[in-house]
This record gives sequence, C-alpha cells and structure tokens, in this order.
Amino acid sequence: MSTDTTTTDDPGRGRTTRRRLLIGLGAAVLLAGGGTGIAIARGALPTGRGEKEKPTGFTGATGEITRGDLQGETSAQGTLRFADSHTVRSGFQGVVTQLPTAGAVIHSGECLYQVGDEPAYLFRGSVPAWRAFESGMSNGEDITQLQTVLGEMGHMQAEPDGNFGWRTIQAVRAWQKAVGLERTGSLPLGRIVFDAGDLRVGELKSRLGDTAATQGDLYNATSTAQVVDVNLKLADQQLAVVGNKVALHLPGAVESTGTITAVGTPVEKTGSDNSSKERFIPLTVVPDDLSATSSFQEVSVTVGLPSEKRENVLSVPVSALIALTAEQFGVELVEDSGATRKVPVTTGMFAGGRVEISGEGLAEGQRVEIGRAHV
Repeated sequence: MSTDTTTTDDPGRGRTTRRRLLIGLGAAVLLAGGGTGIAIARGALPTGRGEKEKPTGFTGATGEITRGDLQGETSAQGTLRFADSHTVRSGFQGVVTQLPTAGAVIHSGECLYQVGDEPAYLFRGSVPAWRAFESGMSNGEDITQLQTVLGEMGHMQAEPDGNFGWRTIQAVRAWQKAVGLERTGSLPLGRIVFDAGDLRVGELKSRLGDTAATQGDLYNATSTAQVVDVNLKLADQQLAVVGNKVALHLPGAVESTGTITAVGTPVEKTGSDNSSKERFIPLTVVPDDLSATSSFQEVSVTVGLPSEKRENVLSVPVSALIALTAEQFGVELVEDSGATRKVPVTTGMFAGGRVEISGEGLAEGQRVEIGRAHV
C-alpha cells in the first residue's frame, strides 16, 4: 500500500482515549509486521529527554536503535504455479498402451506416451517437430536440434549442421537401437516431440486402453519451472519494472524473493467484492530460490514490491513503541546500568518490522525495551 500520513494534532479533534491509542498502536504493529510502508507524522514533541526512572536492574528483552535505510513495500496478491501449462496430444492413432503417472517429471530422451507400438519421445528444443526426419529432406533448424540432442546422448560426434546426411542417419540408428526401436535411420512425424525443458505431468485426459485419435488429448503438462502471476493495481503501475527484485511471502511464514520478468498491458478482472470490475497490470515473477517454493504446486502468495525508501534514518523494532500519553509515542531506553527511561519520539515510515524514529536524546546503538506494552 502507499505511504499513509496521519496527523494527530488537529485542533478539531477531541482527545484520543488511552484505550483507542493502544488499539491504534496494535494495528500499526500488525501493519508493519506485514511489511507495509506507512509514514505517521506526529505533532510537535516535547523537547525534554524524558523522565528518568530509578535503576531497576532491567533484564527483559531489548532491541537496538540502528541507523540505515528503510525500504517500504507495496503488497499485491499473486498465485505461485508451474509455468507453461499445455496439453500433450497423440501423434498417432490407435489404442493407448503407455502413459506416465500424474506428478512424474519427463526428461529429454524419455518416453512421453505410447499408442499401439508407436512410442513418442521428448527431446529438448524450441522449434516444434513439423515433418518426418528422413533421407533427402531439406536442411533446417529442426535437424540441428535433433543433431544436438543426439550428440548430448553420445550417439553423434560431428558438429550439428542442419543437414540430414549419413552421419545423422547413423546417429539416429544408434539411438533407435538404444531404446529398442527398429533401426531404420528415419523418424516418422510424432516420434519426437521438442520442448524447451523437462515436463511435469498433470491431470491425465486418457487412460490405458482408450482409443486415441491423432492430436487427441492425452494429459496436461507444465514445465518444471515455477512462476508467480501477479495482479498489480493500476495506481501502483510505476512499481512494475522488469528486472526489479520483489519479496515473496509464502504460506507457513516462508519468506523468499523473486524477479519481475514480464509486465503485461492492463486487463479487467472481477473485484474483491465479486460485483465490480477492476483493472490490473499483470506481472510475471520468477522465484529466486526454488528450494523455498518447490514444495508448493499452486498457492496464493503475497508479493511485496519495493516502494518508498528512507535513507540514513534511525529505526527500532515496532514492538519497541510505547504510548507515553494519549497523544504521544515513545520508547524506553535501557542504560548499561540497567536503569530505564522513557523518551518521546516522532514516528516515520514502517517497513520490515521496524519503524523510523526521531527525537532528542536518541542515538545509534542504544538499547530499547521491546515486546511489552506501556502507558
């Protein structure tokens, strides 16, 4: 969300009760814990150093006043899923005799399915197989892809040249022998399916014994790569920059990061009340750490996009804020002797569980009490 500025010294307002202030402080803590950037401007503050208290031998939890940059973030909702969802279709007509299991991963060189006695294999490549591979065919990038994969398998030593000559025919025969096919040196259309990477098997659309038509649906599949689809509000479109890093807040308090790889044009979707239409900017985010996301198949996530930034400011953990009066926030400094004293502060931006503070008598490195509400 965008930075929110609240003024508490409006002459028209009545005096806020202590109970309402504490409720407001609790709400600020919750918002800051979610990474929301909020700036709260307070009225004129007392200039004194705060009332000193007698040494108490303090032993509670403390945090530190630090100096540095605070980076706010604007939240958007997204869905983590596997990329490139599509349907695997049969290249042959006949009875389905072999299918993979849902959730299996098929690697380059492995069997995708079999119809009758006609198996189909996955080969790595970006150009679709659109013709049979046979002697006398014209040169092409599809041949180069085939030669490259055969070379990676150890069946072809020559450099790929896009020509289906005798070296390629021999390499095809070697591969056919390795997988138990007749050594013809040619490949009918449908035998090889080129794809950019490994495939992850999804829902099966057919079952063993079914009759498959050419181009009939067999099963759904995706790539093994994961992406996050994000709908960003139009008001925040200036944050949608390809290459920018974002925070990923996953279920179970799992925190990770990602990179914006694509920004689409505005689209209209049903709003949160299911009755109105809203316009969004679609973003694609690629997670940076697969170990943090691989356990999720599809899940809603909160994406934090960097927004306002405050440089070289003092900050404390949000839980260090206390209510000194009905109008005034403060912190409780903990001296080396164990004595404590309350000091009024002006709050600024909330970000990443910390809050910007300023005021007389505050310095980097001082300790503050945390985790206990005061009045």
